Amino acid sequence: MQVIEAPLAWRRSQACASTACVEIAEQLSAFFVRDSKDTDGSVLKFQRADWGSFIAGIRANALEAH
Repeated sequence: MQVIEAPLAWRRSQACASTACVEIAEQLSAFFVRDSKDTDGSVLKFQRADWGSFIAGIRANALEAH
């Protein structure tokens, strides 16, 4: 498990109208994602290039659930 060195500034999408959302935080080299209902739970870390690919896939509707 990697320790996050600096405090993260978490934010939610403006489209989030309920508590069932994810929150993201950004640092120079990575993006972090967590469940807004479980702020002490697991945090996913994406390198910038991987985050860009993920967002591009969402925008292109190219992601599918497994």
